[in-house]
Amino acid sequence: MANEFPFEISPMFEGERVRKDDMFVELAGPKSRGFELVRAAGLDEIEDGKFTLIGPDISGMQEGSRHPYAMIYRIAGKLVEADLEAIVERRNHDFQNYIQGYMHLNQRYDVWVRINKDAIKKGLKSFEQVAKATMMLFKNELPFIEKIEATYITDPEEVEKQRAEAIKIYEARDARTKGLHDEDVDVFYGCTLCQSFAPTNVCVVTPDRISLCGAINWFDGRAAAKVDPEGPQFAIPKGEIIDKVGGEYSGVNEKAVALSGGEYSRIKLHSFFEYPHTSCGCFEVVGFYIPEVDGIGWVDRDFSGTAPNGLAFSTMAGQTGGGKQIIGFLGVGVNYFRSPKFIQADGGWERVIWMPKNLREKIKADIPPELADKIPTEEDVTDLKTLRDYLEKKQHPITRRWVKEEAAAEAAPAESAAAAPAWSVPAMTMPAGMPMMPQFGGGEGVKLVFKNAKITIDRIVLKGKEKQS
Repeated sequence: MANEFPFEISPMFEGERVRKDDMFVELAGPKSRGFELVRAAGLDEIEDGKFTLIGPDISGMQEGSRHPYAMIYRIAGKLVEADLEAIVERRNHDFQNYIQGYMHLNQRYDVWVRINKDAIKKGLKSFEQVAKATMMLFKNELPFIEKIEATYITDPEEVEKQRAEAIKIYEARDARTKGLHDEDVDVFYGCTLCQSFAPTNVCVVTPDRISLCGAINWFDGRAAAKVDPEGPQFAIPKGEIIDKVGGEYSGVNEKAVALSGGEYSRIKLHSFFEYPHTSCGCFEVVGFYIPEVDGIGWVDRDFSGTAPNGLAFSTMAGQTGGGKQIIGFLGVGVNYFRSPKFIQADGGWERVIWMPKNLREKIKADIPPELADKIPTEEDVTDLKTLRDYLEKKQHPITRRWVKEEAAAEAAPAESAAAAPAWSVPAMTMPAGMPMMPQFGGGEGVKLVFKNAKITIDRIVLKGKEKQS
């Protein structure tokens, strides 16, 4: 099938990583700019197989260099409609990872590509080779596409110009589900595109919860399941509602068992702590729990600094991803912030205590007005102390939780108080078998249980009770 290309093409290469030392060139990603976009067109508007490149080609790039990168596909066919654009677009991640030596990560305006040095040695010299292989896969795997053409862009100015237009298209797609909610439909949709990187992940897409990558909404899932019923997007009957606030449904649980190989059996779509949705790795934003203030911060891929907990996005993404249910971390799509059910089981917006300035500005219109100036950014706080001071000064709703916890602590027996640690994680009900956050307690000793965790500890100081004279 791939005789005309200088690289092998096979699903066996899905999940292949190109590490920095093996990289010839990096395209888009966290330190550059890019996007991918699919647009529907009429059959008479497309020249099938046509490829256009705007900017330097691979052969003109230096080893170790970084460049902006945009991929625009136009598709046509009797069954092609605008509702399918996002679904076909997301399959670019699928098909390009079939190419040996070519790593494709993320989606939309977060796309990130690396090309292996070995691929260059074997004859990969042009983006046309990549585009032709990708277009071939699109037509082979999605027969409703009768014609397809591609434009790749590496010119910085043109990428910026086209990217601004692409973002408008993404926003228009996202706005379609605003008036539709989980209770209005009988069927949700699932997506397993990321299982090549996160084998136990099952993304559940509902009217009130966009996919983790932010690229697929409920309407997109419906369109995909209709034209490609055997594909990676599929219907999930809701079944009976188990927890209305948490967003737990019997149908979703049954699908979770089947598609995760029994890794987990319950999912609460709108919960941060109890049976949370799994996180693949393509998520746009990571939520992280800060026990010192009993609140939840959020950090997106575009933020290059460190959050008040001292961690960067990349560090927390490594802890969060992989298709697991991780207590204390959660990956989401940006549009989930606009959902009226946003982590409603755990306080919703009143539990949000930090996010980067650019992310806050992006979703400013959807933040409750009374909280607009109470959620700090990196410009307001630098660490946990300044975070707490800011929240107290602004009288953020989270401070009411502190008052309740302090009152409960004062009411506790004196002996228990004497045995208490300097800080403690606020009480939460942890599901059986779920990874636990470390708990420090008094008594005869300390027991630490770490499961599926990546933890870096500079120093732990344990002090016993002072002996009475």
